[in-house]
Amino acid sequence: MEQNKNLFSLIPKVDELLEDKIVKELLEKMPRVLVVDSIREEIDILRKEIQKGNLDEEEIFNRNKNLPRLIKIRANKKNSYKLKKVINGTGVVIHTNIGRSLIGEEVMENIVEIATNYSNLEYDLAKGERGLRYDHLEDIIIEITGGESAMVVNNNAAAVLLVLSTVAKDKEVIVSRGELIEIGGSFRIPDVMEQSGAKLVSVGTTNKTHIWDYENAITEETSALLKVHTSNYRILGFTSSVSGDELSALSKQYNIPLIEDLGSGVLIDLSKYGLEYEPTVQDSIKNGVDIVTFSGDKLLGGPQAGIIVGKKKYIDAMKKNPLTRAFRIDKFTISALEATLRLYLDEKEAIEKIPTLNMLTVDKTKLENKAKMLYNLIMDNIQCKNCQIEIVDDYSEVGGGSLPLEKMETKCIRISLDGLSLTEFENHLRNYKVPIITRLYKEKLYIDLRTVRESEFNLVVDGIVHGLNQLKGVH
Repeated sequence: MEQNKNLFSLIPKVDELLEDKIVKELLEKMPRVLVVDSIREEIDILRKEIQKGNLDEEEIFNRNKNLPRLIKIRANKKNSYKLKKVINGTGVVIHTNIGRSLIGEEVMENIVEIATNYSNLEYDLAKGERGLRYDHLEDIIIEITGGESAMVVNNNAAAVLLVLSTVAKDKEVIVSRGELIEIGGSFRIPDVMEQSGAKLVSVGTTNKTHIWDYENAITEETSALLKVHTSNYRILGFTSSVSGDELSALSKQYNIPLIEDLGSGVLIDLSKYGLEYEPTVQDSIKNGVDIVTFSGDKLLGGPQAGIIVGKKKYIDAMKKNPLTRAFRIDKFTISALEATLRLYLDEKEAIEKIPTLNMLTVDKTKLENKAKMLYNLIMDNIQCKNCQIEIVDDYSEVGGGSLPLEKMETKCIRISLDGLSLTEFENHLRNYKVPIITRLYKEKLYIDLRTVRESEFNLVVDGIVHGLNQLKGVH
């Protein structure tokens, strides 16, 4: 015990460490409280090691010399933002876990303009009186989709909830059993319907539903038919489902609205660019669907939002629903979505300037050129006898619960290590100053060029060098 007391006395005081040159430099760059907290936490770690009897006098002396560097690392980590930029090397274009769709440069310019100034968010400039924030987006959504009216809420689950709460509260909604899907975060269509107050009436079977299944279920309590596009999975084989135009005819026959949740919400026929056909919003409107809901940050390539388009009488009723205020979008979303939608007025411009669409439709030759460029940069900057680095063919995914069967040919940098831990290497990349997210498969690490931008190449190379140095595999 006496020995421990003597060892504890060797730990420097907080005031002493505050006078260290490295720590003083930290105090000039960040709040004092973060630096002091970092000092105390490092001292506490040292104290616990002494209590366990893990350190002798010489080891404590060596640890003390290293304390300012450890304090700097801890303080920098405390001072960094929790939400930060990462490099997507997974090849999953709409990656839900790392932010889904990217915002283009022109869109970002509009966000900055609105965010750093006052705006007419809820002010009618023509009349000089209070206006509606939904008016900024309605005209352009109508122009692109062909709907009568439109409004936007904060995500597609909220859109579906608002629609059902407005149209079908305390009444029955008929939906196919094969469309009772679960979306991200374990949110399920039946749960959303329950929260809206609508009563679920499921018809058909998991793999087969016919038009007469819907018709036989219609009663005086039926308030709507609901069609849910299964954008995040496919049932193959012995299957049958009812098309939107068939359901539209039935809904009109019985004078009840048809609602369609498209999920991804694509506005361009992507089959023209070699991808699997995905029903567009315009298709649904042409098929006579009364209310269509879809996401803003999936195949549309904009910010997180839930877009509702359809018959004016239903949209007007939704705007008066008390839930609308809870689900309303802010000026950042409005400015981002308006700027994104404007690009859709010219399809060529949309493909070129909306990052999601550009990555989905990128030319194979460009991917190959990018792969060669990154490979050469890597090889020019590392010497590692334990490494095998090569360009390989592979497949990217769309992601975001969209086009689940689509596999897009791509080019990857593949790294394998001999006698070194690939798991540790991946961990070092993931915890680099700009995290690099990759994928591991059969003891090899892949960096997919579809989702890595050329402007990020130097960071990728620096991250690889850092990771290999951490493994002590560079000679």
